Amino acid sequence: METETVTLQGHIIDSLILAKVLDSIVMLGGQFDLTDVNIGASREDSSFVKIQINTPTRELLEEILEAIQPHGATVEVEADCVLGVAPAEGVLPDSFYATTHLPTQVRIHGQWVDVKGSEMDLAIRVQKDPPSARMIPMADVKKGDLIATERDGVRVFPLERPKERDVFGFMDAQVSSERPYRHVIGDVARRMKNIKEIRQSDKCNKKVLLAGGPAIVHAGGREALAWLIESGFIHVLFCGNALAAHDMEASLFGTSLGYNLGIGRVVSHGHEHHLRTINRIRAVGSIQRAVESGLVKDGIMAACIRHEVHVVMAGTIRDDGPLPGVISDSIEAQAAMRAALPGVELALLVASTLHAVATGNLLPATVPTVCVDINPAVPTKLSDRGSFQAAGLVMDSSSFLRELAHELGWKG
Repeated sequence: METETVTLQGHIIDSLILAKVLDSIVMLGGQFDLTDVNIGASREDSSFVKIQINTPTRELLEEILEAIQPHGATVEVEADCVLGVAPAEGVLPDSFYATTHLPTQVRIHGQWVDVKGSEMDLAIRVQKDPPSARMIPMADVKKGDLIATERDGVRVFPLERPKERDVFGFMDAQVSSERPYRHVIGDVARRMKNIKEIRQSDKCNKKVLLAGGPAIVHAGGREALAWLIESGFIHVLFCGNALAAHDMEASLFGTSLGYNLGIGRVVSHGHEHHLRTINRIRAVGSIQRAVESGLVKDGIMAACIRHEVHVVMAGTIRDDGPLPGVISDSIEAQAAMRAALPGVELALLVASTLHAVATGNLLPATVPTVCVDINPAVPTKLSDRGSFQAAGLVMDSSSFLRELAHELGWKG
């Protein structure tokens, strides 16, 4: 038999972390013995467990160790992280450690060091003197970089059940069209109020991020989102060419994809309006100039310009135009989105499959996230991609934004 001893520490009982680890060992074909157990007497107390894992082969033991590491299981005999050298620009060593979006540490010269920039599916670049580490995408790797490899000397810290029970308790992220949504919107509103109050009193960098698609405009959520921005509840906006184009189309022509938002029907030649909108914005040079000149008078983009919201517009292969400011290089867009994330304390992913998954993949697991879409496959896909901290809400974007705005004081 092959044997290895691992330890678990923290709120591992009420957060069901111990149960998940033991279940993983058994499901994969291993056996376990609890050789040391110290359970905390209260909710505030930490617990400690030492687990001896037994398997018939070394291969199975390695598979189990890999499966339970994201739950915080650490091999008892600590060693420094194993480093490999990047052989070329944009190329990692074959055995590089692939990150999760959980808080992570690496051991350098006998010292555990926090890894900055938590994000899934990256690598860890290490500097020995002074000891430091950061998660980086493959495209940013330089020849000769020291990269963490294997699992030795790497430990992660799983999410624990929060003291305050709300929709963002990580155990409650099931997706269902039949779940009541009113309490979810109430929880979101309370967090947004708190972030706004802290920003006003402490002048801190805490932010609310919204990643949205054009269905927000098509379905009638434009005014509510513009109000949320104007009222200081949204500080970062991720979108594509379409949301911005149709928002400004509504300002210039009163339509979205040629559908009159006031009278509820398609207008003659309305299918051209988004193209004419993009052309006018390109003619004046930028969205900011269009707003400042009075060409675009209202809506989401106007609110963003007037209230200095950080906007990242990432393009796709099907974009018309595109609008000035849309980043058409996907790697450049990814970097711009990543650079906007520091300080984000709440993320709302609304009516955009591509932006929801992309943003979810960039966010640390510690950022409370809600994914809103009329299609239940979208929050499910986000969860399947690893963003298990995201609460799924199956409803149309207009209803969500309007009810959220009403919770926060909108009279529209």
